[in-house]
Amino acid sequence: MNPQRRHFNLLATQALLMGQGLVLTDAQASNLTPKTTLIVAAFPALDAIAKAAAPQWEKMHPGIKVKVISRQYADHHTAMTTALSTGVYLPDVMALEVGYLGRFGRGGLQDLRQAPFNAANLTSQFVPYTVQQATTTQGDLVALPADIGPGTLLYRHDLLELAGVSPENLALSWESYLEAGLQIKAKTGAYLLAHARNLKDIVIRAGIQSGEGLYFDQNNQVLVQSHRFTRAFELARQIRHNKLDARVTDWSNEWSEGLRRGSLATQLSGAWLVAHLAQWLAPKTAGLWRAAQLPEQNWAAYGGSFLAIPKHIETNQKALAWDFIQFLTLQRSQQLSAFTQFDAFPSLLSTYNDPYFEAPIPFLGGQTARTLWRDAAQHIQAVAVHRQDAFADEVINTELDKVLEQNKPISTALADAAHLLQRRALR
Repeated sequence: MNPQRRHFNLLATQALLMGQGLVLTDAQASNLTPKTTLIVAAFPALDAIAKAAAPQWEKMHPGIKVKVISRQYADHHTAMTTALSTGVYLPDVMALEVGYLGRFGRGGLQDLRQAPFNAANLTSQFVPYTVQQATTTQGDLVALPADIGPGTLLYRHDLLELAGVSPENLALSWESYLEAGLQIKAKTGAYLLAHARNLKDIVIRAGIQSGEGLYFDQNNQVLVQSHRFTRAFELARQIRHNKLDARVTDWSNEWSEGLRRGSLATQLSGAWLVAHLAQWLAPKTAGLWRAAQLPEQNWAAYGGSFLAIPKHIETNQKALAWDFIQFLTLQRSQQLSAFTQFDAFPSLLSTYNDPYFEAPIPFLGGQTARTLWRDAAQHIQAVAVHRQDAFADEVINTELDKVLEQNKPISTALADAAHLLQRRALR
């Protein structure tokens, strides 16, 4: 083992112990031996990224093996919820999607600002909004970003040509987006998008100021009766009224078929969807898709993966976990490897001058779309997370369905949502 590396690991472990008031004698420290396995719990494709990085990290830590426990997205987060609530089967490194940070960060995850992690000194290296996403309302930094999801408008170039719609008009404004949808539907029969909810998800994120929450402000006050929610509901209602959405949910069989058969003209999503389309969702549509910025240049984040350390694991494992997390998130070569091999859009700013961003994307007809996404990533404003964000998302979707399916007045729907969320926020 590299003596310097062994010295670093020992010092890191000792520092963690001292930070918790557990001071070892020199004799005890010399006998301190960490477990031989670092357990990483992750979901696709972060599990593949961790597995690919493991051999190089293991060479730096002779005698330590990385074990990646992989589950599908929903199963993974359910398992992590159980592990954090019971303290049983906790991994050393926990992957989390951004939507779960507010809920999971409530006491179960290590605050990485604290010594010996001192992660506040590292945050300037990341795309700024990701740091806020991983910061709780109490100010705890509970994770580091592994990858991000800049929002983008994906559209079928062939359908737009057939309908005589220019991409510029499609993305000019939300109103022009709807007008384009009417023309596309009339000329091709294709729906503008899968579900009106997809548009709502983007519009409610439009115009958020840095540090403002999506559903709640810093004082636990509910924000859903604001202009951005009203406009999102109004636009979604227009989509449904004009029969421009296929009324299918993302990741359903009907949605996948729509992408493959060309019955969906656009998709509002994160940049990561292009890789899914190319690799398994709709590979035979290669060359037919293009990417653009979201209408009205709404800079919105759409997903993102983070790496965290459970608070209640053995102290020496925290040292190894922290080292592995830094390896995945702060190493330029590792971030670029995840980008080029797994299309994980990097969160590390030092990667943004790499020539790979300028490379054409065959699936998008040779378009250099990564430059669009890089620009979007640097415009996105930080959105503060809240422990009730996931619940709020369910409430808003339920009320939107009542507007779309039952003609419930928008003002009443949002007022009802606000009343329910305000009671929940005070718990």
